[in-house]
Amino acid sequence: MTAEELKAGKVVLINKPYKWTSFQVVNKMKHILRHNFDLKKIKIGHAGTLDPLATGLLIVCIGKETKAIETYQASEKEYTGTFVLGATTPCFDMEKPVDATYPVEHITEKLIIDTANTFVGEIEQVPPIFSAVKINGKRAFDYARNQEEVEIKAKKIFIKTFEITRIELPEVDFRIECSKGTYIRSIARDFGKALNSGAYLSKLCRERTGDFLLSDAIEIEEVSDYLTNLIGEVK
Repeated sequence: MTAEELKAGKVVLINKPYKWTSFQVVNKMKHILRHNFDLKKIKIGHAGTLDPLATGLLIVCIGKETKAIETYQASEKEYTGTFVLGATTPCFDMEKPVDATYPVEHITEKLIIDTANTFVGEIEQVPPIFSAVKINGKRAFDYARNQEEVEIKAKKIFIKTFEITRIELPEVDFRIECSKGTYIRSIARDFGKALNSGAYLSKLCRERTGDFLLSDAIEIEEVSDYLTNLIGEVK
């Protein structure tokens, strides 16, 4: 592939590492393209943010393929992960420490599975306050960081599959297929409430976006060699 062909459009699938932001992945690829291959004006962006504590499939679009970002973002997603029952955190994951604990003695395997089934279909979900949702032109996490009270409106999402894959209390593993805009952290919060307890997200991996699979993604350490093999020396 020549530099011009790359500008014409390319999708690169990355397995986003734990604690990396999606922006950092894109920035690393920009740096490689601009400094190793002298492609200073090439467009690059990702199709769907993953939280820093999440791992898994990040679609990176290069050149004219960036025009398809919204299409890819609108695709169905598949996630696997772990909820911890009996506790909550302010951000619904492990980025903040536990702020409250709840009983779990009443929670049975049947109750967990039956409760998961109630989430399948079209439901309303309130996004987390620690999120990039815009409220009056300002990101929700900006309000949260300033400890400002703000109302986040519920929105409709669709859960195609909510499968419980392991139960070892307080941990519960899951697999979820869902629509664009679904916050798995919010599912953790709502799942805990539905169990008359609490829950937060301790692990999350995006396995699929549309027809793109994590199994086809490359590791971040492989990006430089991948691009070198793809483009060759173009300086």
